[in-house]
Amino acid sequence: MLEIDVRRSHVRLVVGDVATHAVRDEDAALANAISELLADLILAPSHERLSEIEIAIDTMDRSAIMPFWAAVLQYVESGDDAIVDPNGRGPTYWFQQMDGPRTQRNRFHIDITVPHDQAARRIESALDAGGRLVSDRAAPSFWILADADGNEVCVCTWQGRD
Repeated sequence: MLEIDVRRSHVRLVVGDVATHAVRDEDAALANAISELLADLILAPSHERLSEIEIAIDTMDRSAIMPFWAAVLQYVESGDDAIVDPNGRGPTYWFQQMDGPRTQRNRFHIDITVPHDQAARRIESALDAGGRLVSDRAAPSFWILADADGNEVCVCTWQGRD
């Protein structure tokens, strides 16, 4: 796989196998060659900013919650333990198998803002994929959903906001 996103402020270069996240020697060689070409154009690479963002969700049963997250984010499965943005813009969500249940509530949740006319369809899709509605008190501003493990997500719209 090769992805190049050229912006005024930076260039994002991604190489490697999408399914395994592996970077082979030939991928690294390609990235180095492209970086050299960019440096010739005065777009020097900054390896200090080299990063990949993944969001890890601990779970006792990843097969029970992955479909929920794929539905609510509109992602696709990547192997048996991750989902990815088919548009390549969002971070990877990785589902880490736990040996024992978490006894405390998670300290973060995810907000997803969607067009107001798509919120109901997104919520229905997430509920059909094993989620549950926690609260709709703030609707249409936002609805709180949770996966089978209790991990929460807010599906937000611009409606009902100050």
